[in-house]
Amino acid sequence: MNFDPESGAQLLKAFLEPWHQAIADPAAAQDRVLHNLVGDYAKTKYGQQHGAGNIETLEDYQRAFPVTTYDGDFKEIVEQVMAGDIQLLLWEEPIGWAITRGTTKGESKFIPMTPTDMGLRTSAGRAMMNYVATSQRFDLFAGVNLNLNFPSVVGKVSVGEDEVEYGYSSGIYTKFVAKTTPIKSSPTQEEIDELGGGKKESDWNRRFELAYNKCKEQNVTLVGGVCPTALRFGRYMQRTHKVYPKDLWKTQIMTLGSVPGINTKHQPALNAMYGQAVIREIYGATEGMFGQQLDEKRAWVPNYDLFFFEVLVGNKMKVLYEMRPGERGSLVVSTPILPRYRIGDLILAKEAPYFRCIGREEWWVPLRYGWDEFMSFNLGRL
Repeated sequence: MNFDPESGAQLLKAFLEPWHQAIADPAAAQDRVLHNLVGDYAKTKYGQQHGAGNIETLEDYQRAFPVTTYDGDFKEIVEQVMAGDIQLLLWEEPIGWAITRGTTKGESKFIPMTPTDMGLRTSAGRAMMNYVATSQRFDLFAGVNLNLNFPSVVGKVSVGEDEVEYGYSSGIYTKFVAKTTPIKSSPTQEEIDELGGGKKESDWNRRFELAYNKCKEQNVTLVGGVCPTALRFGRYMQRTHKVYPKDLWKTQIMTLGSVPGINTKHQPALNAMYGQAVIREIYGATEGMFGQQLDEKRAWVPNYDLFFFEVLVGNKMKVLYEMRPGERGSLVVSTPILPRYRIGDLILAKEAPYFRCIGREEWWVPLRYGWDEFMSFNLGRL
């Protein structure tokens, strides 16, 4: 796809301006998001049980809705939704379900997705789009995204009398972004889905071979998705085809997520395999896409225009934009599906508006983060 500078700039402005405006005034943006979310929660039984219709302020919201977790609160509610009580948690019919990849404790979580929720997932493309807007590299849209993601469809789950598809969030993001932005992926997510949802080495080898055959003659300008998978693909290419991705493609940008330290700990290996591509971090989970890297500073910036963010710092609950540089805490997100959901990630505040996710909520994670920063010679620098 070719873009002339004028039409490309207009498209990118429409896509990025809400994010940029929210960064400039996070308090106003978060107030609007909270107001909209509470109005939607009031349409559900869960929201009505917590008096969503009577909430006017942040303090009202925090008094009325408890901080929740999946295992402690929402697992049972989700099971009731699957049994047919849709309005318990949702004000729209679910159009799909995302499952975790099993990287957190316990079994996979099932997270329903609605039309409103799905519309927010196009923000997965903001890191790439913002790079194009600032660099004026509209030629990058002429290439393809090397798609190494998990399947977006693994099977079907019963929801009342209906059956809806479920799959992995990384594949779902990619499929939706391909439909709603100029970023096109190869192989297509549908082609990946046809190979099934297995997670064994042989399953990944089939996906990697599909990606190699589909893209070996294409102009791969972007690699987006899960960082460990991109590293795994590079090793597969060397082992199986005796080449690295950089020997086939001139990749210009990599937008990657799912692990801390992409710009520091993992950057040397990524550049060794893919060449001197620009790296842009994305921060998201099965529950939503919460932020992405804005510029060359190696941290992500929240999607203040899409989700409501709080953070538990010690024993005090703050809104995210109130954190001071150097503070860290447990992130609590409010999404179109989940009010005040403690996602289980530790967030470190840098200078506004930059943040890092340093890992899961474990006592040793800050120690490991400090060690990784020392070993990568980054020492906390943006």
